[in-house]
Amino acid sequence: MLDYDFMRQAFAAGGIVAVLSGLVGYFLVLRGQTFAGHALSHVGFTGATGAILFGLSPLAGLVGFTVLAGIGMGLLGEKLSARDVAIGMMLSLALGLGLLFLHFYTAYATEATALLFGNVLAVGPSALLSLAVLSGLSLLALGLIARPLLFSSLQPELAEAKGVPLRTLSVAFLVIVGVAVAECAQIVGVLLVFTLMVGPAAAAQNCTSRFGLGLGLAALLALGEAWGGIILAWETDWPTSFWITCLSGIAYLGSLLVGWLARRGAGIVRPVPLVAQTSSSAE
Repeated sequence: MLDYDFMRQAFAAGGIVAVLSGLVGYFLVLRGQTFAGHALSHVGFTGATGAILFGLSPLAGLVGFTVLAGIGMGLLGEKLSARDVAIGMMLSLALGLGLLFLHFYTAYATEATALLFGNVLAVGPSALLSLAVLSGLSLLALGLIARPLLFSSLQPELAEAKGVPLRTLSVAFLVIVGVAVAECAQIVGVLLVFTLMVGPAAAAQNCTSRFGLGLGLAALLALGEAWGGIILAWETDWPTSFWITCLSGIAYLGSLLVGWLARRGAGIVRPVPLVAQTSSSAE
């Protein structure tokens, strides 16, 4: 399997995107902004189809539109969680514009299918380099804001009282989410972004409430699902995105079982809640 260049590139791309998606997705689930992440994926579809129409790189359109949309959503601040209807309309409008762009350039129907459902096996060397650079910058930015972001996610009132700039953090984080969504769309497509952005993170939080352990577990689960999906696709000749989605679902169901066993006290040490950890850190 690894004798082929496209397979090695697929494993590299899947690994890069999975780690970023797992880490960013952990904060996304923690902050209750998964629907916003889903909206960003649809906005990215519009950006990618528009870029194709004008002869630009689909990845450039994905990143550009998701980053701009992330800034706009971040400026809404805490009002975002109460505006599901507005976000839903944004989803519809974004897909509608994407369809309009495809109407003017129907020759790119194949590229549209890849955008919707992903095609990790088609990632070339130049796209791989772009994914690596964007992931590195995103992880660096996430590391710089991780501590205040965690504090503001769990105790926003206390964080604001202590002078944490909530709106600035929200904008910065959603810009990072926009980049992660754009990269994730290259692997599983805009319709299945939840597979790597939300599934591993939700499963990790079901298994443990320790921040460091949960963050690492989310990244490992996303990596295992991405690489496992590529291997199963090679063995069965079924779509890679299908297998990644299946593995993500299995991991999440397994995490529910682990969480149930923890609550039952079946020999599993109950971790310190994240809120308690944050409070002690703030003190």
